Amino acid sequence: MNQLDRFDRTILKLMQQDASLSYAEIGNQVNLSASATLRRVQRMKENGTILAVRAIVDPDHVGHPLTIIVDISLESESAADFENVKDGLIRDPFVQQCYYVTGDADLIAIILVPNMTDYKAFTERHFVGNTNIKRFKTTVAMDRLKVSSIVPV
Repeated sequence: MNQLDRFDRTILKLMQQDASLSYAEIGNQVNLSASATLRRVQRMKENGTILAVRAIVDPDHVGHPLTIIVDISLESESAADFENVKDGLIRDPFVQQCYYVTGDADLIAIILVPNMTDYKAFTERHFVGNTNIKRFKTTVAMDRLKVSSIVPV
């Protein structure tokens, strides 16, 4: 784990709340110059603490109102079989998150789609006819109660 001091932690909190803040604005809030703030942010990008700086888009506003959670159980977790399923999910733009998990399922995927027709096509691409898919269970979210990318620092 990277060592973070109080300045780094505050910078991370501020950037997670609003990544459009300038380094001068962040620096004013943490009592550092803009250049010192920039150096800290660059260091955290280089060491992998900051993975990316992105806009968070409302799926409803761009035509992807359905959030679907899929529990996927595999027939085989051999390296090649697992990689094949995992890689297909990771490459699909509808897949927002994908986790290798313990419990009843092997993988859980969070998928955003425009409609059920597109989800049906998704299942046909990834699950139907794939001999390594034992079963998949679909849960459709009725409402997004909390969606966050903010990591506690």
